Parts: sequence; structure tokens; C-alpha cells
Amino acid sequence: MAKQSEIKLTKTVVDAAEPGAKRYVLWDSDTKGFGVRIGVSGVKTFVVKYLAEGGGRSAPQRFFTIGQFGPLTVELARKRAKEIVASALMGKDPVSERNAKRKEMRVSALIDLYEAEGCFIQRGKRQGQPMKPLTKKYTIARLRHHVVPLLGRKRVTEIGAADIERFFRDVEAGKTAKNEKTGPRTRIIVKGGAGAARKVFRDLSAVFSFAKRHEIVTANPCEKAVVNKSDNKRTRFLTLEEVARLGAACDALEAEGVNSKALNITRLWVLTGCRRNEIAELKWDEVDLDNGLLVLDDSKTGKSIRPLCLAAATLLKGVEKVDDTDYVFPADEGDNYFQGTKNIWPKIVKKADLPGITPHTLRHTVGATATSHGEALALTGAILGHANLRSTMIYAHVQHDPSVKAANRVGRRIASALAGEAKPPPRKRRKAAESIPIKEVAPASNGLLPDPEWDALTELAVLPAEEKGFLASASDPTLTMLAKRGFAIANAGPNDLLAWWRISSIGSALVELHIVHKAAA
Repeated sequence: MAKQSEIKLTKTVVDAAEPGAKRYVLWDSDTKGFGVRIGVSGVKTFVVKYLAEGGGRSAPQRFFTIGQFGPLTVELARKRAKEIVASALMGKDPVSERNAKRKEMRVSALIDLYEAEGCFIQRGKRQGQPMKPLTKKYTIARLRHHVVPLLGRKRVTEIGAADIERFFRDVEAGKTAKNEKTGPRTRIIVKGGAGAARKVFRDLSAVFSFAKRHEIVTANPCEKAVVNKSDNKRTRFLTLEEVARLGAACDALEAEGVNSKALNITRLWVLTGCRRNEIAELKWDEVDLDNGLLVLDDSKTGKSIRPLCLAAATLLKGVEKVDDTDYVFPADEGDNYFQGTKNIWPKIVKKADLPGITPHTLRHTVGATATSHGEALALTGAILGHANLRSTMIYAHVQHDPSVKAANRVGRRIASALAGEAKPPPRKRRKAAESIPIKEVAPASNGLLPDPEWDALTELAVLPAEEKGFLASASDPTLTMLAKRGFAIANAGPNDLLAWWRISSIGSALVELHIVHKAAA
């Protein structure tokens, strides 16, 4: 922690200090060794440095964290720094004394310390960054509602693997579950069970890892505990027939006067595969309709770029911008984003007769639709915004152009089902397409049409004759050009912005001729 600068620290000076690419310290010019550390995330923490063992050239230098700016004022922190320096001059070592005292702390006090100093991401691309406020809130709540009642009075040095295993089984059995009224229209509802046990086990392991790094404990007892650490894999997703019911339910509720913001958010969930709040909190400056992208400033995995299918882009084009807010779906009152989906979602589920599904089921639906129709894992990962191998295997360096095309292919199927009124008929390929798959005999460089047009034409060609077609923007430039050439036909869609696209007889003849030519070659 090298010296960065010296200035008399005041509230105004600390308020004005801006975070940089690396953390740095502003040292106080009035009190030797007193300073404020400015973290990359913007967190400002008072510190003091001193020489232990009464000082001298050979004395070790110590750094003592006093506390965060905000809860602690500059003057109170300066007073505490003077006390620490004075104690060191008398031969004491406040850092060693503090560490020794921490070794005797109880688990409840460790959780308090973790809340104040330890709520940072421990691994992944966001390692070292502070938890998001909502994540921190839920994490600390789980620790206080499950860990404190069962382990809170134990000293941290007394906790072993056997204690952790017993704690896990108790939470799994529901011993910490409660439903208490805390005030007018407010309750605390704590659910036990296997899922809660797994989540709070991970939280507690992070707490002990923090304690180990700070030399409060010598080992993390969670590492040796034998418990079921893996979540149950969620495999539920909607079939296209179920997507059709979801779309019909949204249309029916909109006709009944249900808030259209909640319904459009739901439609975008299933068209984009985005996480719940990535759409609910969406801002206009994150929407790039020219390039067909969502550029999310702060997703679960940090900044994330997602391809938009044409149906989703068309829906967003139809959303009216509201003055004095940057949110695509602003709250009806106040300056926040719309948060009423939690009340309307149960109505959608009931109307569609899809019990048990959640908004995250719609994200699974996009992934399942993509992979079941042959999209590469790399492109599926780009659509969903996955960030690691465990999510969609390797998909590094995916170009936005092919991922947008993949999003369109997936979005067409989902959008068609979303706007459908009945169960779509089973997909049947034409005989020629069965014997010689179009994807194999119609490479991108086909010599007949520009690549985007040929891709769209081959998508139209494999649709069964009894289907309406696929739903896309009525002004889709690629499909519009196919229509001008006589290869595609647009029929009226559910509104003026959308159309049902089908291949024409001339287009079918062109594709079949190309198949025969390739087969002969």
C-alpha cells in the first residue's frame, strides 16, 4: 500500500474521491499514518499504518482497517487512528491483538464482520467486485435466518466438519423454517428443505473462506463436510404447443385490460431467453435495434451482449418511450422500473394452464428450442449470455452476426408458437429434404442468392405445407427482398408490425432444383 498523495482529509475531500483502475490511498497531511483507501468499486475505507514493537528501523509495519466511510465520519476515524498510533508507540500491537480477539469470536459476530467487509465475489470474471445489493441482502438474510439460530453462539474455532453436517441436515429437515408477522402487512417467511440447505451451505463456506483469508480460522470446515452440495437440475421447459398457450393467455389477459407492460415483459422473456430482471430493468440505452442487439450494462455475468431476434426487436419497436425515464418498462408511479410482473405472472400461468412454471422456465425454453433444432452450443450460449464452460461449454469469440442469425432462427419458431391459436401440427420434412438434408446441400455460398436470403429461404422450405409459416417482422429486409423476387409470401399477422411468412411455389422449385443439382454432383 504505497503512498499515493497527502491532503487534509475532510468529508468534502473523501466524497469527491473517485475510484480508479486500481485501489489507492489518500493519506492525511495532519495525522501521520491515517488515510482513506478508495477501492475499484468505489468503497471508501479508513486505514491507519504504524510501526509495531514501539517503532524503530527494524520494526514491522502494520496496517489496521478502521471502518468504512459513511457509517464512520472522518473525525471519528481520525480520533481512532490517533489512539491506535499512540498504542503502538507504547509497545503494543493493535493488529495482533485484534486478530487474537477475532479467534475467540462467535459465529454470529463473524457473520456481522462478513457483512461489513467480506461480501465480495470470490471467483469468476467478477472476482473481487462487491456483491450486487440484492445478492448481498439475500445472502445475509439466509445466514441470519439459518446459521445464527443453529450455530450463532458457537466460537468460530470450535466449528468442525461434523457441526456443518449436522447443521445441513437440520436446515434440510426444516428446523429453521418459520412464518412470523413482524408488523403491519409484513412477515418473515423462512423456508427450509434441501434447496435452502444447499444455498446456505455455500454462503457459510464463503464466510469461512473469508475468515481463513483473514487468519481468524486455520481451515474451512465446509470443505471436509460430507453433504449433498449439488442442486437438482431443472429440466422443465415449454414445448412449442405450450408456448402457444402462453401466448394465447397473454393475448386474452391483454384484452381483459391487464397491464401490457407485464405481458410484454413476459413475451420478451420467452423471445430472448433473458433473465427476469434483465428485461424488467431494461433501459433504452441498452437496446441497439440497428444491429439487433441488447447491450446489457450489468447482467449476472457483468456487461453482456445478446442478439435480438426480429420478433423481439419488432416488439420493442412498438413500445412507446416514456418521458423523464430511461427504462423501457417504467413503473406506473415513481422513477423505478415496473415490478408488477410478480402479481400478474400467476394469472398468466393459470390462464395458460401451465402450473409450476416460472419466468426462468422460459429461459430454459429458449435454450432447449435452440439445441433441439440443431443450433451450435456456442451460438446458444451467445443467445443466453452464458459466461463459462459449465453453462454452455466453450463459446469464446462468437461473432455477433452469426449469433443474431441463430437468435432469428430460434425466435421465429418461438414467436410463431407465441402468436398461435392451436397446437402446431407435427413437423414433417418433404421427401426430397429427408433424403438430402437442405442444410448439407445448400451451403452459404450457394451461387444463387445472397447468403442471408438463401438462409431464410431454406428455413421457409422445411416448413410443413399445413403450417401458417413463421412469424417475423413485416418489414424484415431479407424476407421482403425474397418476396420481391417472388420466392416468399407474407400473410397478415396478429398486428401490422408482424407477418406470417411462407415460401412461394417458385421458391420451392428453386430449392428443389438446387437439391437435385447438388445430389447429381
